[in-house]
Amino acid sequence: MVFSSIIFLFYFLPLFFLAFIASGFSKNALLVFSLIFYAWGEPIFIPLLLVMICLNFWLGLRIEGASDPRAALRWVTLGIVANLAPLVIFKYGTFALQPLLNVTGGILVRTFGIAPENVRINHLPLPLGISFYTFHSLSYLIDIYRKDMRAERSLRDLAVYIAMFPQLVAGPIIRFKTIAHQIHKPVVSADRAAAGIKIFIVGLAQKVLIANTVAASADQIFALPPDQLSTPLSWIGIVCYTLQIYYDFGGYSNMAIGLALMIGFNFPINFNYPYIASSMTDFWRRWHISLSSWFRDYLYIPLGGNRVSPARTYFNLWVVFLLCGLWHGAAWNFVAWGAAHGAFLVFERIGFARVLERAGPVVRHGYVLLAVMATWALFRADTLGGAVHYLTAMAGFGADPAVAPSPHRFLGFDVLLAMGAGVLAAGPWGARWGRALADRLVAGPVRVGQLAGAAALLALVTLSLAGGAYNPFIYFRF
Repeated sequence: MVFSSIIFLFYFLPLFFLAFIASGFSKNALLVFSLIFYAWGEPIFIPLLLVMICLNFWLGLRIEGASDPRAALRWVTLGIVANLAPLVIFKYGTFALQPLLNVTGGILVRTFGIAPENVRINHLPLPLGISFYTFHSLSYLIDIYRKDMRAERSLRDLAVYIAMFPQLVAGPIIRFKTIAHQIHKPVVSADRAAAGIKIFIVGLAQKVLIANTVAASADQIFALPPDQLSTPLSWIGIVCYTLQIYYDFGGYSNMAIGLALMIGFNFPINFNYPYIASSMTDFWRRWHISLSSWFRDYLYIPLGGNRVSPARTYFNLWVVFLLCGLWHGAAWNFVAWGAAHGAFLVFERIGFARVLERAGPVVRHGYVLLAVMATWALFRADTLGGAVHYLTAMAGFGADPAVAPSPHRFLGFDVLLAMGAGVLAAGPWGARWGRALADRLVAGPVRVGQLAGAAALLALVTLSLAGGAYNPFIYFRF
């Protein structure tokens, strides 16, 4: 079940709010509906989720109650291994076994007469949201070990933190220490609910009206064989995907933030206009903030951060982004994507950042957009080889436009309109103009105009979903 679906919007959400309000804003109702939300997509993995919740509750108490620092270290190490084990098995098992099979191929032939190419390793089904709730659990245990917070005494409240449906399957990655007081005493009010509704509708519109619309063209172009992918098409496809992934995940994050605000929780923003960044370092201060800050605090700084020699600092940066790429998926193209971003950040630290500072804003912005779009080709392609073909086409070595499909086939009026809206909303000026337009179109107080604008967006979204519009969700892959 995704937020941008008829089932969620018009069945699950109203039933949840009825139960939540009728129960006096009970956390029991929130937990029950969160488990229903998860079970709707993958009931087979509900036991795994419940076991991990109970395990982390017990480990948190053991870490806090350890008799000495070494005992605490043993407990937190056990917790890190126990949390990473399911993620490694389900997400990376096949990725790790395939090279092993290639290495041992000669043994298979000599011993059993089986050729390695005849051995198929089936991909394990990936538990929904496992990458996100694993990181939630790890930060919980590590913060207890660091004495940044106390272990939670209520199993129910810890379960609410890990399984809360607004952030369960796609984040943002919220740390327990930042919302512990909210979990213990959530603040539900009419004003917060109204603000949450508006944020949710904006995120829903970003997802359905922009991301979904450009997604169809992006998917069709990336599916073209190399002999049909011309240079103009490759650029149309990457521009569409650049908008799709931002408004798909950014919109979903806004929906999660809005939902959380409605039920008494204040989540921090996860995207801060990343496409207006002036450097790749700045981009990562703005893109998926909860993930980049998680890697900074729980991996980069423990590795030494920038308190070590320059060479070690560069190595730390590169390793962090290599693992960031691997976190997104068990494939070499994700590894290459992470390695490329790490290389950009190292390059800027070595001295290119000073060159950018002396360059004009147009040069800085152009550099970021080119770097981001080129690396999105690595991220979006199904294989590393496919990414190489796509980048080759972007570099001007694509198929002959005379034999490739016409660009007009992928640029209908709806796509052009969505692209225009996406570009406009990629900076803070878009939000300001949108609010001003709503206030001008509707007579009366400013708040009435903004509510009317939100209602109009919701109506457009409903029409789109009712019409069976294309509705993928990128981050379910992760």
